Amino acid sequence: MDEISSLIIKMTEFFNNDPKRIQHFIKVYTFARVIGRAEQLDINSMYCLDTAAVVHDIGIKPAEEKYGAGHCGGKLQEELGPEPARKMLTELGYDEGVIDRVCFLIAHHHTYTGVDGDDWQILLEADFMVNAFEDNLSKESIINFRDKIFITNTGTKMLNDMFGLE
Repeated sequence: MDEISSLIIKMTEFFNNDPKRIQHFIKVYTFARVIGRAEQLDINSMYCLDTAAVVHDIGIKPAEEKYGAGHCGGKLQEELGPEPARKMLTELGYDEGVIDRVCFLIAHHHTYTGVDGDDWQILLEADFMVNAFEDNLSKESIINFRDKIFITNTGTKMLNDMFGLE
């Protein structure tokens, strides 16, 4: 079995009995993968992006364990996510360089300034596409975010097509 499949199975175990969280990371992974491939990311960036997309919200569970149900905002996810991700990726035998980049991406997946890499940009775009739907954001909010944050042609087109934007 390949590493990503093993990781998806581990994350499904991690979010046991939480289908909403499992469905979320699968959707983010799928959008990130499509955008990354269409934007022709190099193989290493694509691998880091795939991995980060699967584990990007791993910090939700420790945040809720520490602060209570529903207390798992973006900054808490960024703060509390890298440690369990590092542990999981190490157990699965990931390369240390990949682990470091993925932990960085987790620690910044709700940070929209200073983006320094296509993997980070695409993770932001894919996560927003899923969040916009799951949170039932208004078209105005989606357009505002798109105009400030989206950079890739593929992500922008997919967002526009998904929500019927111009």
